[in-house]
Amino acid sequence: MQTRLSTGERQAEIVDAALRLARDLSPALITTSDIAAAVGVTQGAVFKHFPTKEAIWHAAMSQVQQQLLAALNAAAEAAESPLDALAAVFRAHVRFVLAHPGVPRCIFHELQQPADSAVKQEVRGLLQRYRQLLMKLLDTAVSARELPATLDREAAATLFVGIVQGLVMQSMLAGRSNGIKAQADRVFAIYLRGLGAAP
Repeated sequence: MQTRLSTGERQAEIVDAALRLARDLSPALITTSDIAAAVGVTQGAVFKHFPTKEAIWHAAMSQVQQQLLAALNAAAEAAESPLDALAAVFRAHVRFVLAHPGVPRCIFHELQQPADSAVKQEVRGLLQRYRQLLMKLLDTAVSARELPATLDREAAATLFVGIVQGLVMQSMLAGRSNGIKAQADRVFAIYLRGLGAAP
């Protein structure tokens, strides 16, 4: 017998099911019937909570933005130095991807779409806020003389995000998420050397 949940709880359940399905399928191929089956409700029940499939993905990306940024900020705040904070943010992002393997597939899928949409705007907002956090950490590291004053911070922030995306893409192609974890620390050490981090 299906448990009766509040609207918010049911919406969260639907969003979580969509993201779980995205672990193995392109979001374009996931139907509302698939999501309903994963939740254990009728397709009509899904539409009772979300008017369209796009509304589900918009809610999913909104949830991802909140959860990922909260995890990254918490990791940064708990660190003892700016460079430690950069490393903590990197590890927190890797942990998030390992815990939510469907998220990168959703983001990559959305960024490939030519038309703008509410979902793409949510992804864009996530990337902008992520970049702001990185720029703040890089500025602080330069002020603390952990990184050289000549550092190109814009490029350093771009490279940071690119490293995570590259690790994720390779693990998706290989079909093994543990590949990210195995390489993450080694790759980040090379990144820090490239920035000219103080020994």
